[in-house]
This record gives sequence, structure tokens and C-alpha cells, in this order.
Amino acid sequence: MAVASEPVDFVRRVARLGLWLAFLSSACQPPGEDAGAPFQVALLTSGPVSDAGWYAGAYEGLQMIADSFGAHISHQQTRTPAEFDEAFFAYASSGYDLIFAHGFEYQDAAIRAGAEFPETTIIVSAGGRVAHNVIPLIFQLEEGSYLAGIAAGSLTKTGVIGMVGGVAIPPAEGTFDAFEAGAKSVRPDVEVLVTWIGSWNDVTAAKEAAVALLRRDVDILIHNTDAASFGVFQAVREARGDGRDVWAMGMNRDQNDVAPELILGSAVIRIPEGFVEITRLWYDGDLPGEAYYAGSKASLVDYVVNPARVAEYTPELLALLEETRTGIREGTVDIPRIQFVSDEEANR
Repeated sequence: MAVASEPVDFVRRVARLGLWLAFLSSACQPPGEDAGAPFQVALLTSGPVSDAGWYAGAYEGLQMIADSFGAHISHQQTRTPAEFDEAFFAYASSGYDLIFAHGFEYQDAAIRAGAEFPETTIIVSAGGRVAHNVIPLIFQLEEGSYLAGIAAGSLTKTGVIGMVGGVAIPPAEGTFDAFEAGAKSVRPDVEVLVTWIGSWNDVTAAKEAAVALLRRDVDILIHNTDAASFGVFQAVREARGDGRDVWAMGMNRDQNDVAPELILGSAVIRIPEGFVEITRLWYDGDLPGEAYYAGSKASLVDYVVNPARVAEYTPELLALLEETRTGIREGTVDIPRIQFVSDEEANR
């Protein structure tokens, strides 16, 4: 057994070394930073930071950390689980103090890296596993999507609204559960249709899914995707070009300016501010060894009406949204939540 494993281990070490050298030559650094920075912060994303959504917000957060703390920063896009492991190794072994892994998909690789590099702190956005140096950052986006659901349920004319999702993971499913609950709180008979495309970034698949939903009489579409959101917006744009009274909603970031002529509003995570806040806690030694929840109480989650489309909202609807927003912050409005964080497996 030992003889058989040695070549495999050697190949793995060579591959790891090659990827580490590639990392050293390609990792981006902010202009003006030097080796004297007080600490080093890395960001991993599995999609492009040009998505005007989830990944773009994370990259803005990384830049805000550099501005706020004078940190040395670096970003890598990693597409496969093998690349996740290699990127964690490259950053941690290079002395990076704090690594943001921006997505649920990183949680298992983060636990492995955390065990190998106990001095490195890893923050996993939407992660579900906790270790002493691996902290999930849970953006409670369901609070914003519940408000989006109230808006959609109030504004739909056909009584049918739709959702296009990327991968059916608990954090994404939770946003859609809350969206449906919000819609039904104002219109109990509303029909809510959902399609999962199995990808965060497949623009073509998202457009096809959106077109299919629009054919089923959907007149308001929300998404929970990343770069694939452009496909949803394009489908709505083309339907409006054909004379249909249909609308889109943004998610994960304020996307109102992406297509202001067709987006009613956005369920927003203020990811940059969340990144800065959790970095401040870490920097001050106050980061708890448990999941960190970021929601409307800290003004990190909201539903933002598109200023260009505010005429679509009645004064009564705007008042209802504000009343519900206050109720969510004060804990008097009960919205569905999927609990998916556990530290049992991580600490075995």
C-alpha cells in the first residue's frame, strides 16, 4: 500500500507546487501596496467579479478592506474543488492572515485548509460548517427577498410570479421561500413558479428558463444567480420589446442600475460593508467562534426600490414595505428561514 501511494503523493505535491508558483506570479495586488502592509487578505470566488452581483460585491468588499485597514489584498477565481484546495494552500502557506471564500461551495475545502493552517482565519460566505478558525458569514438575504415578495405580490397583474435560481443550496432556497411567503402575505392566491438551472453563471440557461416562465404567464421575475442574472434580464427586456407588461427584480446586490427600464427593485446584500465589519471584528480580536449573521438589523440586507420605477408603486405599497422592514428589524415580523449551519461535523 505504501509503495503504491508514493507516486500519487509525489504527483500531488508537484501539482500543488505548480499551482502555488502560478499563484505567486498571477495574484493581483492593489496599486501602491508593499510588503509592509500590516496583514494580508485574500478573496476566492467561483465566478467573475464582473457579474454586477454576488461576486462583484465581494470584490468591492476586498477593496474596501485595503482602503480601511491598509491591508495587502489578492483575489483568485477558482472553478473546481481541486482549485479550491490549491488556492487555500497557496494563500495560507504564503502567510495570508484572512481568507474570504465567497460561497457555500467552499465550505468543505475551507474546513480542510483550516485544519492544515490553524493560524489562518477563513470566512466562508453562506457557509454551513464551523471550526475554530473557519467562520460562516451568513447574509440573511431572506429578509430582503421577503420584502421583494410583498412588492411582487402587490404589483403582479397576472397573479403569476417566477423565480430563476442557480444551484438549489439551502441559502438560495431560503431566499425563494421568503419571496413566496412575502408575495402570499399580500395575495394568498398568487402562483409562484421556480426553475433551478444548476449553475450560477450560465447566462444562456438562465435566459431559457426565464423565457419558459414568461410563457407560463409570469409577469414578474426574480433571480438568485450570479452572472446568469444577465440572461434573466435579457429575457424580460425582449418580452417588453414585444409589448408585454413584464418586470424583473434584482438580487444579491443593488442591480437597479443594471437595467433601470425593467427592474422594479432589488433584494440587496451590502456585501462590502459586511466584509469590512467582520474584518474589523477579526482585527480587534472580537470575532466569535461561531457563524456571524448579517441582516437588516445591521442595515446589511434590504429591498431597494428602483428610483426609476418608483411610479409603479402606490403610496400604500411603499408604506407597507417600510412598515414590514421595521417589523423585520424589530423581530415582530416572522419570515421563513432555513437553518443550515452546524459545527458538529467540523469538530469531530
